[in-house]
Amino acid sequence: MIARIDAERLDAADPLNPFRERFALPEGLVYLDGNSLGALPKGAVARVAAAVTREWGEGLVRSWTDAGWVDLPRRVGDRIARLVGARPGEVVCTDSTSVNVFKVLSAALALRPGRLTIVSEEGNFPTDLYVAEGLAELLARGHRLHLVAKGELLSALDTDTAVLLLTHVDYRTGERHDLPAVTRAAHEAGALVVWDLAHTAGAMPVELDAAGADFAVGCGYKYLCGGPGAPAFLYVAARHQEVFRQPLSGWFGHAAPFAFEPGYRPAPGISRALSGTPPILSMTALDAALDVILEADLSLVREKSEKLTSFFVEAVEQECGAAVRLVSPRDPVRRGSQVSFAYPDGYAVIQALVARGVVGDFRVPDVLRFGFAPLYVRFVDTWDAARALAEVLSSHAHERPEFRRRLAVT
Repeated sequence: MIARIDAERLDAADPLNPFRERFALPEGLVYLDGNSLGALPKGAVARVAAAVTREWGEGLVRSWTDAGWVDLPRRVGDRIARLVGARPGEVVCTDSTSVNVFKVLSAALALRPGRLTIVSEEGNFPTDLYVAEGLAELLARGHRLHLVAKGELLSALDTDTAVLLLTHVDYRTGERHDLPAVTRAAHEAGALVVWDLAHTAGAMPVELDAAGADFAVGCGYKYLCGGPGAPAFLYVAARHQEVFRQPLSGWFGHAAPFAFEPGYRPAPGISRALSGTPPILSMTALDAALDVILEADLSLVREKSEKLTSFFVEAVEQECGAAVRLVSPRDPVRRGSQVSFAYPDGYAVIQALVARGVVGDFRVPDVLRFGFAPLYVRFVDTWDAARALAEVLSSHAHERPEFRRRLAVT
């Protein structure tokens, strides 16, 4: 049996515990939704205010040069590269994850002429699949998206497979793919791999270069804490960069943007992945958040993530019994920094928890999803969330009508 005092002991011994003070978290709130929107780093407030009042307000257009706005996508990209096992010049901060999937998937297909199949798993994040569907239609050259069950992915790779498109950590269950092994298998089949690191970057070490990865994308607003709608990032392995061609050939991806030439010449290296003008204020917030994220030892972050999620699984199963069913892998090595349970009336349960000050989220059809951002989530938070879940279920609080009304965002 475990109790809250066990959580308190774990917090007292946690080397990452001081990081919590670097985030603005409402008093009394248990926030387990950092895998959807990361908490606000306190330092980002002053940084964005300075960008607004001093750089924009006083510097005006001169700040593109004086404040280094024009170089921000590359600078932020190089900082993110340190979190995903990439070298300087292999990552750029730009656009949204969906747009970046379109870019790298287009480029990957072009590098495998004669192969027409994009392979992905049935449960992959929908936006990635939507983009793949749309791109296949746009190309109109016989390309197709082939969806298979998770356990059949590698056997589905054949001589017609151009690209394997996968999310490293499953957004519903938190199950984690073996990135190096899957990449190796795809290459043996002659295919390239596009990895979506949206639920990975900032929560655990990733070694893209060491794994021989081809392309990757990820978002800036989950574990990187860049704020709502923060720009995403895009990785292109150095060996692919000089032949990398993406179809959104905007002026920031041009070799000489301010020459205003009538024809497009791609910039050298990773800059050719850029398209339009970068969103300076949101990218500044992400840059400020990285000041905190990069201070932490990612191996300690991952170690705490495994302990937090394991403690939560044990606490929920102890306090709730068979009322809920674990859908995340039980082995912490096989899951990301989240835990998901299934419950038939899951949406209402999450709303009842939110009303009690415990924020998780719901994913169809019946998934209660809880994210654990190790820099600011404590072990006592996991215990309090498990107890709140048990109280909601035992009291049938989730059956109240106000918790059944569907909101636009779940």
